[in-house]
Amino acid sequence: MPDCLKRLKASLAGLFGLPLLVLPLLGGCGKKQPADYPWPLIQGFPKPQVPAENPMTAEKVLLGRTLFYDQNLSANRSQSCASCHLQEYAFAEPLATSVGSTGEPHRRNAPALVNIAYNKTLTWAHDGLISIEHQLLLPMFGESPVELGITHHEQEVLARFRTPAYLALFRDAFPDSFSVFSGVEGINFELITKALASFVRSLISLDSPFDHYAYLQDDNAISESAVRGMNLFFSERLECHHCHGGFNFTQSTGHEKQLIDRRPFHNTGLYNVDNASLYPAEDNGLAEISTLAADNGRFRAPTLRNIAVTAPYMHDGSIATLEQVVDFYAEGGRNITEGPYRGDGRKNSLKSPFVKGFTLTGQERQDLLAFLNALTDKSFLSAPEHARPE
Repeated sequence: MPDCLKRLKASLAGLFGLPLLVLPLLGGCGKKQPADYPWPLIQGFPKPQVPAENPMTAEKVLLGRTLFYDQNLSANRSQSCASCHLQEYAFAEPLATSVGSTGEPHRRNAPALVNIAYNKTLTWAHDGLISIEHQLLLPMFGESPVELGITHHEQEVLARFRTPAYLALFRDAFPDSFSVFSGVEGINFELITKALASFVRSLISLDSPFDHYAYLQDDNAISESAVRGMNLFFSERLECHHCHGGFNFTQSTGHEKQLIDRRPFHNTGLYNVDNASLYPAEDNGLAEISTLAADNGRFRAPTLRNIAVTAPYMHDGSIATLEQVVDFYAEGGRNITEGPYRGDGRKNSLKSPFVKGFTLTGQERQDLLAFLNALTDKSFLSAPEHARPE
């Protein structure tokens, strides 16, 4: 095994506390990328960065898509990846927080899987997760909370995919792997993880009315109200673009022309428990990983693409509607007047300086919402190439 893979396995084992046998034995450290994967991009847009050890192919995407919708991937066969990531909701779900395959409630809202190929960091609050292949280990093998619940059921789960139909898909997606292994025994979690990551990377959404207006020069693609809302969004008066900027409307962006991360984690004043600049103890954001008090309440700013269909909002799903989100930022945070989380988030000393509050007229509020709705890519929400395979 190359030294770089030994180092990677060791670091992942430490990061997730997972046994080495379930970590992907990634197949190389410097393979060349195929140049012909047909990314569905607007002309002139940069291509996403893809790990050298897992180049994109249509065959891998098809296998990953099939696995994504297969409940056999959970230990008790009750859930698939698609159970919490539904296409009609931009691969999010209309629940405040998710529920795992064993019925265990989670503490966070399922994020939308929109243009994840461009994400520089993954999950709500982890600056060390920068690879989809590594992030996938959490829902697959994590035990606190349990999602798919594969840990301690590895061989049982693998056996379900050792069928003639899956064997054909795996051989097409990973022909080199089956020159080493014999038949169905070549099917393993390394290949499953790579295929799932490839499908997730293929979920590109760049066909909203805003895209037609801004990049395809169609002046009639969005309403006059949405144009006014766009100007408000990008104004220094509202400051929205500082955390939700760029073509993907998030700071957490990396691609072939942008290699530097902009540290996309922010405290928005959602909480200020006991007016002590604290977030709820069960989820204090990036501070949980960094152990730095200054990171208390910092969460990753998600993309705003398809934001109108991904309610409820925030890391814990505690804001129900997009209209309420606009009002929250207009207030400059949230003041909770009773209950265990009582405190004025507007006065949280760790709050981002960009969340300073603003005043909107009734028309301006409608205009801003019209712009946010113009980021909805309806073709993405119903694209057959992303749907459950027939």
